[in-house]
Amino acid sequence: MGTLIVSVVIVIFAMILISRIARVVPQQQAWVVERLGKYSGTLNAGFHILIPFMDAVRYKHSLKEIAIDVPEQVCITKDNVQVAVDGILYFKVLNAERASYGISDYNYAISQLAQTNLRSEIGKIDLDKTFEERTTINTAVVTEVDKASEAWGVKVLRYEIKNITPPHDVLAAMEKQMRAEREKRALILQSEGQRDAAINNAEGEKQQVIKASEAKKQQNINEAEGQSAAIMSVAKATAEGIKQVAEALSAAGGRDAMRLRLAEEYIKQFGLLAKSGTSMIVPATVSDVSSMIAMATSILKHTSVAEPPKLSPRVGA
Repeated sequence: MGTLIVSVVIVIFAMILISRIARVVPQQQAWVVERLGKYSGTLNAGFHILIPFMDAVRYKHSLKEIAIDVPEQVCITKDNVQVAVDGILYFKVLNAERASYGISDYNYAISQLAQTNLRSEIGKIDLDKTFEERTTINTAVVTEVDKASEAWGVKVLRYEIKNITPPHDVLAAMEKQMRAEREKRALILQSEGQRDAAINNAEGEKQQVIKASEAKKQQNINEAEGQSAAIMSVAKATAEGIKQVAEALSAAGGRDAMRLRLAEEYIKQFGLLAKSGTSMIVPATVSDVSSMIAMATSILKHTSVAEPPKLSPRVGA
């Protein structure tokens, strides 16, 4: 019975000894080893042999990226408005030795640094700009916290603001302001639409007047060209008639025909004058052809004008 107890004790001691000697470090972890209470080295992923009762694993760090919640806190903006802000901080351990001996709790320290720097950045801007300046605030917080955490072997990767919550009365005022801005934009758009419509109508009327004047101008040009063409046609016809008359007069018997035509016209015009009761002078000798021709010529000249000349009444036998 005593031998069995001793065997069991030996087995247990051997297992404890092996567990202290042979250590396996998982992937993406770093273990800090102390020898007789002093830093000895950092064990990376893999199998390692330690000196029993002298080496001991004091700290175990994960090398993965870590995300922690930054608690909600009240910040005061540049225009003295209190807002509640919370966020998420992302970091990872780069140096296990510094993370073990540089600070007691880097998670808490980084969270507190993020809060203090966030309050500082929020205090630099007005409330209206806190929502649109999130990227700038995040970058500034990461820059400042990363400078401080470098001594702890921790690399701060990014910071993201989750919520910005102003007081209820401020929210109500902001809602009224946004409603007023929307109504203002609607009125501006409506007035711009009316202005554009008026401009379009005026432009349309202008184009209509221009087109009408151009049409009237073209009409006048066409009428003038038509009248010019008609005058030219009449002139050409008159010239041609005169030419033909001249040619007829120069031909044989042309002058006799002219005298006969003048005599006929004389008789015709004399008859018309007699019907109208107009006073006139006639030659004393009707049989005198030359006098009749001269008289006919005189009558033709007088009837071709707008108002015939007034003649003193005289009757010849």
